[in-house]
Amino acid sequence: MPIYEFRCTRCNDCFEILVLTREETLETRCPKCGSEEFERVLSCASVIGGSSGDAGESPTRRTRSCSAGSCTTWDLPGHSR
Repeated sequence: MPIYEFRCTRCNDCFEILVLTREETLETRCPKCGSEEFERVLSCASVIGGSSGDAGESPTRRTRSCSAGSCTTWDLPGHSR
């Protein structure tokens, strides 16, 4: 059962929905403002595993302006090309 992340296009609130069927997505409303206008956003994945980098390295977060307001990217430590 997938959990999807959405962003309301009216109030910019982000929320998650456990989606069992397509109809459930179509019937969804923003929990903050009640709008039916929202878009699915790319969710962050949690990755656990070995790394060829230093064990003490941590992910680095970068926030910048974009058309959606602000966008966050993560630089993950480990192997690079």
